[in-house]
Amino acid sequence: MVSVVLPAYNEADNIEPAIKEISECLSGCTDEYELVFISDGSTDGTYEKIKAAAEADPHVKGAEFSRNFGKEAAIFAGLSLAFGDAVIVMDCDLQHPVSALPEMIEKWKAGAEVVEGIKNSRGRENIFHKMSAGLFYGIMTKLIKIDMSASSDFKLLDRKAVDALLELPESNTFFRALSFWIGFKSEKVYYDVEERRSGKSKWSTKGLVDYAIKNATSFSTLPLKVITMMGWFFLLFALALGVQTLINYIWFEAETGFTTVILLILIVGGFLMLSLGIIGHYIARIYEEVKGRPRFIIRDVAGDLTGNVKGQWK
Repeated sequence: MVSVVLPAYNEADNIEPAIKEISECLSGCTDEYELVFISDGSTDGTYEKIKAAAEADPHVKGAEFSRNFGKEAAIFAGLSLAFGDAVIVMDCDLQHPVSALPEMIEKWKAGAEVVEGIKNSRGRENIFHKMSAGLFYGIMTKLIKIDMSASSDFKLLDRKAVDALLELPESNTFFRALSFWIGFKSEKVYYDVEERRSGKSKWSTKGLVDYAIKNATSFSTLPLKVITMMGWFFLLFALALGVQTLINYIWFEAETGFTTVILLILIVGGFLMLSLGIIGHYIARIYEEVKGRPRFIIRDVAGDLTGNVKGQWK
């Protein structure tokens, strides 16, 4: 059994094309498969399309969140609901190419427990978006010590890997990095990002920045270590400046130094505020974790979905 998890946020026009193309592909690769759509608080009739498709096709199943919980929550909801011995996560706008699925399944049948979809190219994106994405993945690669430069959510996971992810207790998750972190025998499949079948990307610049900050602070403690390094740097700088000031004072060569003092206050104050901001993000992550709230709340399901969702039904 192969399951395909498809997070969907306001993707009503892409539901039917996704079902058609993925079903045609999988029917030639495996005898049993299911398509699990997760409507992440959509407001454009996405879930109604999923529900209608589930009534007409037993391979199609779906769930609807009570509100928008984000793509990470949608991915983990899909993993929780999927029955497959292998679970593929891909975008329902079909920017992750359906043509790569047979190769993924073959590598899994040959023994791979995690098959990573690696981008050859990012498709048509404006230069600002490409630069921002490059910066984000460069930072994340440094933070988690894993090459994230061409990574994506397009992956195949063996049932053992899926169960390992679902056993993780944290509510703030970063699927791309966690699929590396859990280990298991992995292989790669290379693909070119395709054009969306319909509609526009739901990611705004602000949304991408928030996503980057949340994932960085939920997966790595390196920013906190950088603050410590900054503290040592400024301590050494202060000692050197203090020695220079004393020497100038003793030799009666001290100057008013108003400009220098103002610049030092601005620089140190800026770093202090940045440090407090970083610490604040970590405190926010801790606050979210200790509340123990579920990653998502499912309002309704479509199709034969009677699996265990790890106590997260509400």
